[in-house]
Amino acid sequence: MPPAGDPSTAPPATSAGLSRTGLAFAVGAYGLWGFLPIYFLALAPSGPIEIVGWRILLSLVFCAILIGATRSWRSFRRLLRDRRVVLIMGVAGALIFANWLTYVYATLSGQVVEAALGYFINPIVTVFLGVLVLRERLTPLQWTAVGISIAAVIVLAIGYGQVPWVALVLAFSFGLYGLIKKRVGQRVDAVAGLTLETAWLAPLATVLLVVVASTDGLTIDDGDAWHTVLLLSAGAVTAIPLLLFAAAARRLPLTTMGFIQYFAPFIQFLVGVLVLHEPMPPERWVGFGLVWVALGVLTIDLVRGARASRRPVIEPV
Repeated sequence: MPPAGDPSTAPPATSAGLSRTGLAFAVGAYGLWGFLPIYFLALAPSGPIEIVGWRILLSLVFCAILIGATRSWRSFRRLLRDRRVVLIMGVAGALIFANWLTYVYATLSGQVVEAALGYFINPIVTVFLGVLVLRERLTPLQWTAVGISIAAVIVLAIGYGQVPWVALVLAFSFGLYGLIKKRVGQRVDAVAGLTLETAWLAPLATVLLVVVASTDGLTIDDGDAWHTVLLLSAGAVTAIPLLLFAAAARRLPLTTMGFIQYFAPFIQFLVGVLVLHEPMPPERWVGFGLVWVALGVLTIDLVRGARASRRPVIEPV
């Protein structure tokens, strides 16, 4: 149950006004995710381990404050009594830790474009996982999209001289994370979910920060006030897009969310190419082109399915 006062508790959109609100929430969420590379780069000289460690602990603190502010501790305690949900969120926490660490590492090592590729192929990986894990049946168009995306990975691997592991780790970790979140369904809202995930990860984050402090040294107290403020904002930077996403998902149809989800990797791609001037050799353009074709095929299938579901069913006389 979403916390009281959370905008995601609003009923589904029934008017143009609510639809515009949902659209604004969705664009806000994916826009913020799209510009995350710039935020992480602004945290220099912090390394990926320190950034992720603080991100975990500060997200936990931020979520605890939100739960307290919305007086949702009672519902959260009820959630804690569900051992199955708590354990599932522990697995989700492990996956999001792998995702966060890989993404921050990719950003700080000049691989923003490859990170964007990971989120471009994530919808296709999600479809693929549906077949492997949930035994779902794919339509011919979905199989076509999966085949094209595999060809794209092969082209990129040949061009790079190695498998684009950053993109694949991001796509599969987030795909599996989404699969696990689907298992808990409506029982765990965005804030409660992130609270449980970061609570599981808090001991690990503490150990990582202690290790960094005893080796390279922590940068949070390096004397630069602006850097300290930015690093302390990691909890809000993590949680706010999730809240906007939850609010948008309640107000917009699945097809609309499906279109808007490409905002984030597209912005990341532009940041990598236009701002950070990462190289884009011909084979990389070909690989990305194939991925975009696969996404186009998948989108066509999604739209066709949505239209078919809206058609009235005519019962035989």
